[in-house]
Parts: sequence; C-alpha cells; structure tokens
Amino acid sequence: MGRRLLWLNVGVKALLVALLLFSVTSGLERFNGKAMSARALAYPLAALIVPVVWRLRGRPRPYPHMIDILVVLPFVIDTGGNVLDLYSVWWFDDVAHFLNWWILVSAFALALQRTSLGRLPSWSIAVGFGAATEILWELGEYTVMKLGSSGLQLTYEDTIGDLALGGLGTLLGATIVFVAFRRGVVRESSPTA
Repeated sequence: MGRRLLWLNVGVKALLVALLLFSVTSGLERFNGKAMSARALAYPLAALIVPVVWRLRGRPRPYPHMIDILVVLPFVIDTGGNVLDLYSVWWFDDVAHFLNWWILVSAFALALQRTSLGRLPSWSIAVGFGAATEILWELGEYTVMKLGSSGLQLTYEDTIGDLALGGLGTLLGATIVFVAFRRGVVRESSPTA
C-alpha cells in the first residue's frame, strides 16, 4: 500500500508540474488574465508544504502520502480545469470550489488526527481552516481582478456562491474524517493518515 501511495503521490505532483508548464508555455488565449505565471510559482510551493512540515517535525512515522496527495489535488483540479478550458462550462467553477475544499480540508483534518488534539477540537479547527482558506482564495481572486486581470468574471453572486460551496465542502471533508476515525475506518497509525 505504501509503495502505491508513493507512486500516486509522485504522479500527482508530476501532473501538476506538467499542467503548469503547459499553461505558461502554450501561448493559448484561454490563459490570458488568469495569473497562470503566479500559479506556476505558488502551486509548486504549496505542494512542498507536507514534505517540509514532515521533515521539520523530525520525520515522525511513515510519510503521510495520502495527506500529501490530498493537499496537491485541488491545485491539479484548478490547473487542469484551466488547461481543459472547463471554467467556460457554467457549472465547473461551482463543482471545483465544493470539491477542492472537500479534498483540502480532508487532508488538513487527517493531519490534525496525527496530533494529540481530540477529535472534536480537530474537527473544529479543520472547519475553521477551510473557511479561512476559502475566504483568502476569494480575496486573492478579487485582488487579481483589481490588478487588471481580464480572465476572471467575478460577481457578487459568484463570490457568495463560491464561499457557500467551499463551506459545504469544508463541512463534508471535516465530518467524513471525524466519522471515519470515530468508527475506526481510519486509524492514526494508518499510512493514509
């Protein structure tokens, strides 16, 4: 299981790099005004969060491949959605906000289960993390738009909808991890935790 997760982890990160390279080198018009160069810098840095934290903590337990994969997947979905021009499909942005926060908060909730916090405090912190990161994402979109980006079609309704869907994804991600640990489906010593 651990070896498969390792290769899946490497594959997800390689896919992210390939998608980002394509987005900044292809010259396709669909990437204009979408801050792909900034994403090409920020997303790989975000993909380093789990390895850096794991190393700073003295490499406790087996490497948390599942957490690492889940942290990187939202960036793959976002970049892949741009590469495939899925954001031009009316429903994709909504699905992406829900799904990405479900995945990201699941990763964070799994990471919290590796600490000495109780399950309910971990759930609460994971929900707070999801809400805060969704708000920061929306502020980032707003800032990019105000700096002159033409690739984002932001409206009040879109922002509120994104916050609501990200919030629902957040609640689902934190709750599924909470319930899975409570029922013993996932254990703290599991390579996925």
